[in-house]
Amino acid sequence: MDKMNEAATEVARILLEERAVTINTVNPYTFVSGTISPIYCDLRLLIGSPVSRGRIVELLIETIKGTVPDTEMDVMAGVATAGITWAAWVATVLEKPMVYVRDAPKGHGAQRQIEGGVLIEQTALVFEDLTSTGDSAIAAAKTLRENSAKVDYCFSIFTYEFPMATQAFSKEGITLVTLCGISTFLDVASQKEYISKEDEQAVKRWLDETQARANAK
Repeated sequence: MDKMNEAATEVARILLEERAVTINTVNPYTFVSGTISPIYCDLRLLIGSPVSRGRIVELLIETIKGTVPDTEMDVMAGVATAGITWAAWVATVLEKPMVYVRDAPKGHGAQRQIEGGVLIEQTALVFEDLTSTGDSAIAAAKTLRENSAKVDYCFSIFTYEFPMATQAFSKEGITLVTLCGISTFLDVASQKEYISKEDEQAVKRWLDETQARANAK
């Protein structure tokens, strides 16, 4: 098993232990949008565990150093709000500046959308916790680019592995790097008997159906 696969497996175990990703096919979850889902992600639970969050930060930094040249990581940029803590912790270890990007300019004061400031031609790495469609991270990257920053990479902890997200990042010229994907998570959850094979298949069907609905739009 290579380092990336080892890291993905370790993160999957952490997500299971912290119940940051849960599966319930008997009483599925209802999202704000009205979508019914057998899987629910609340990666904010990770920030309450010093050991788990510390290990994930270590894995993020190892991945960044193995992916991005030192000359292309001037500032860490968190997507508000879930990406802020991860960008801050990584920036602290790497001794880099950190900013965060709102989904819209603040309605008062200086009306900034980027908090912390980014200089012209600085290279920013974008952070979010969960990659679903990728819309939030891509929007943040575009905002940074509009402010003369260079953005080539986005890092996240967990992804649903939707092809539509991969295509969206590729279209914008951004490389998405995620510590753990849903396929690894399901494999580990099944092996550890957190879920049944029937649960695993139910989640895979939901993922396929969600992608199919997106393609039909």
